[in-house]
Amino acid sequence: MNGVRTRYIEVLAAALIVLAAPALFVGRGVPLSMGLGYASLAAGLVIAFVTNRLLARDLMLIAVPLIAISLISVEANLEWGNIALMGTVLTLCVVFPYAMSRWVFRDHVVRFPGRPGEPWSRGEWTWLAAVLVLGYLILPVYFITSGSYQNWPVVETPSEIARLFVGVGFVGIWDELFFICVIFALLRRHFPFWIANVLQAVVFFSFLWELGYRSWGPALTIPFALIQGWIFEKSRSVYYIITVHLLFDVVVFLVLVYAHHPTWLPIFFVAPPTP
Repeated sequence: MNGVRTRYIEVLAAALIVLAAPALFVGRGVPLSMGLGYASLAAGLVIAFVTNRLLARDLMLIAVPLIAISLISVEANLEWGNIALMGTVLTLCVVFPYAMSRWVFRDHVVRFPGRPGEPWSRGEWTWLAAVLVLGYLILPVYFITSGSYQNWPVVETPSEIARLFVGVGFVGIWDELFFICVIFALLRRHFPFWIANVLQAVVFFSFLWELGYRSWGPALTIPFALIQGWIFEKSRSVYYIITVHLLFDVVVFLVLVYAHHPTWLPIFFVAPPTP
């Protein structure tokens, strides 16, 4: 009975860390929400420290990056200064837990596995093709009918278009490195797959909400996060899930350009937004 109670307490500690994400990112700028987010992080770490020191250590590797991200805005902004700041902070949010896991704690839980010498299966290649089809069918409907495309700036010049393309791709790669290779991997060390996967999906959708996937965006981002966690659990290849994500992001980029400039890329079946 004590073991079961301890496990519930450990799940509570992890849930408190994870639930800080919607408070900090979805509730960005609301003092009460931000305060609750930081309090949730503190409570989760204290509970874990009292219950399981190893869990507390791993949750700290999640909490510190969440705090760092909460100190900047992650809304879509293509100004050079914001790109440099956001890129630096997000990169450090992956480097910090990786460095701590590998060289300080020496357990190397945070890693970026692939399958060297093992080709992708026919099913994996089929899913990549399906991703493009699903993205083409779903993403224009979401961005245009919800108006969420307006959460991204209008791009006019070649420099702005290039920055949008690179920015969308960079964030897509970072999503998988942080949410899967850091958060999911650390939680998976302590919990069954479904608990770790649901918890990472909460952080995933919260970050993407602030980035611009609002309105009914969570109906897309939450299933996507869960599927990515499941694929990683089966494939053990971060390169594969990054490829999946980047294929979606190519469509995201094209839809954003189309939504702002329908005559530039008239390749989608959804009617362009009315001025």
